[in-house]
Amino acid sequence: MTTLAMRASSRSRQLAGTGTLLRFALRRDRVTTPVWVAVNALMVLSMPGTLRSLYGTTAERVGLVDQLESNASFRALIGPVFDTSVGALTAWRVGVYAAALGAAMSLLIVVRHTRDEEESGRQELVASGAVGRRAPLTAALLAAAVADAALALLVTAGLAGQGAGGALAFGLGLAGVGMVFATMAAIVAQLTESARLARGLTAAVLGAAFVLRAAGDSATDDGSSPLTWLSPLGWLENLRSFADERWWVLALFAAAVAAQAVVAYALAGRRDIGMSFLPTRPGPATGRLGTAGALAWRLQRGGVLGWSIGFFLAGVVYGGLTDGAADLVRDNDSARRIFERMGGQSGLTDAFLASMTGMLGMIAALYVVASVLRLHGEETSGRVEPVLACAVGRLRWAASHLTIAFGGSALIMTLAGLGFAVGYGREVVPILGACLVQLPAVWVIGGAAVLLYGVAPRLAPAAWGVAVAVLLIGWVGPALDAPRIVLDLSPFGHLPKLPGGAMQWTPVLTLTGLAVALVAAGLAALRRRDLAG
Repeated sequence: MTTLAMRASSRSRQLAGTGTLLRFALRRDRVTTPVWVAVNALMVLSMPGTLRSLYGTTAERVGLVDQLESNASFRALIGPVFDTSVGALTAWRVGVYAAALGAAMSLLIVVRHTRDEEESGRQELVASGAVGRRAPLTAALLAAAVADAALALLVTAGLAGQGAGGALAFGLGLAGVGMVFATMAAIVAQLTESARLARGLTAAVLGAAFVLRAAGDSATDDGSSPLTWLSPLGWLENLRSFADERWWVLALFAAAVAAQAVVAYALAGRRDIGMSFLPTRPGPATGRLGTAGALAWRLQRGGVLGWSIGFFLAGVVYGGLTDGAADLVRDNDSARRIFERMGGQSGLTDAFLASMTGMLGMIAALYVVASVLRLHGEETSGRVEPVLACAVGRLRWAASHLTIAFGGSALIMTLAGLGFAVGYGREVVPILGACLVQLPAVWVIGGAAVLLYGVAPRLAPAAWGVAVAVLLIGWVGPALDAPRIVLDLSPFGHLPKLPGGAMQWTPVLTLTGLAVALVAAGLAALRRRDLAG
């Protein structure tokens, strides 16, 4: 009994302070986490109404399912559909993407409250108090669990009208995917010494999970491929929400979360604070890294490479879907009007291409925000001070990162256009032009991020809110037939609809000038203010 009591006391000491750290984590994320949850939930809950407006009768839904079952490209992109009900179609249409968004939210929360804290030195200060060894990791996982539970609750409540059992299964499945990647991020945070690398590696695993699911779904029409079962995203679709739910699939989520949590806790107990099992490889201080621009490229090249590959592959996939998408909605007036609102009125194929290139442009805005906020990360971590202590001015340092941010966005949109040309097989120049015309709007979002960072670095993360709001307006707005005044809040709403539409230089030049003004104002503010301590 004495031994058991001692072990229980030891475990209690290792978790001391967990509640305080959890409250602190929730307070720090009091803006970002609700935004993530709200955007994801709104994307899901807006879909039933959209589907009813598009496919209001059972016959129309049966026709849609029949076409989807024979279209391997759409199965790879979205997944198989298992029933003709509005609830089942909702789970099919947004399930994969809502799960991926929830997974990204969860992994970012965990890395932020574990490896980010250690990298900044704050964790060492916290550990000097009455805080247990495993309390920070526990608090981070609980913070992710709170976010995933909130998403599950909103989705379950919002979709209950489509079927209580299906809504509960879908909500629990989304939360399960989120926690699988939360615990995976907890493991990676123990292995790496850099928060940036931890986020990148876990995001790469998420991308691999999407690819595995896509490959499996393209091969079979019922989600039975072994490749599909290797992906947590595939588990969600095989849960079959609103279509004779397979409740036992939830055990896969529980087992994966439990196993990964055990590994994460074991690793956390075997290393010192700030250390890792995969130490950072030292690099040269001269030569290739002898300038601020070379250092910025070294820091951001992994992100540029990942986004470039992703956009090229996305272009190939969407290009291959073009003819099939046109056939899929050609006989549905409501669906055709939505594509035309998103991409113009110059023909269904051109409207689909314009809407997809516009969607990639809005996603590219996320890249430019992430790249610009690299400045904020370098400043708050204290790494910028040794750079500026040399013969490097603030504007030169900032310009090195902004060149990669804005130039990188041009690169990934160019590669997306080339991918479209490969997948579609024709109209290379018009499609490439349709991708490049998105850049002024992308740069406006990047300029807003520069302004926020330059004027008030504490508000810099709000740039994510701007980018997500623009994505939400562009994605959900046309489906909900939002008024023009709402759609015009997005800079993408002012761009010419290419290919097929007429080129309009006035909005392109206006948005480019606005982006330049925002960047200039942000750099002027950065030059005058003190650096964060």
